[in-house]
Amino acid sequence: MTQPTADVIDLLAGIAPGSHLDTIRARRPEARVNAQRSFAALLEPATPGAFPLVDRYVVAAFVAGLHGFDRATAFYADLLADEADAAVLEALHRSVAQAATAGPAGSYREPGLAAESTVAAVWTPEASEADVFGARLTAALVHAQLLVLRPREASPDAVRALVDAGWDADGIVTLSQLVAFLSFQLRSAWALSVLQSAPVPVEGVLR
Repeated sequence: MTQPTADVIDLLAGIAPGSHLDTIRARRPEARVNAQRSFAALLEPATPGAFPLVDRYVVAAFVAGLHGFDRATAFYADLLADEADAAVLEALHRSVAQAATAGPAGSYREPGLAAESTVAAVWTPEASEADVFGARLTAALVHAQLLVLRPREASPDAVRALVDAGWDADGIVTLSQLVAFLSFQLRSAWALSVLQSAPVPVEGVLR
């Protein structure tokens, strides 16, 4: 597998070395370095343990697809292609198409927020996709879709479904950290890509 040599947020945002956005990001070197370290720790750890790289890349490409970020989806699908066969890639693309919807949505449990609830379709993977992914990864994707698009409906039952599929406490924490990091990474890269075409100087926007 070819490891990314560039900062991944820069890569996803299309930031060229020496550009004005590159200069602006360089003003916060610790934030830049820590984001890249988080990528390495969560997506390319030296010892992935019971959460193999291929499953991490499936989750990453799936989450990118739910965000509608085509460049990021292609990036993570490319990493996945080095670890998985065509059947997994095809199942991934079908799952994104089926699971993607407007969000965040869902029902609030708090009575004071009930009026702000919105209907959210609960995604259930097709049997053909579940057969390709296996029970453990299928449960991870269902949980990822919940966290990204229906976070207000997160519940102990959702965690219990992961346990029933074979996830232990460490794996559940890592999966949740991965989804949270991806949401940060994707939104940061998307915002930076928009700023590249901003009609006002980005220095003024980000100061």
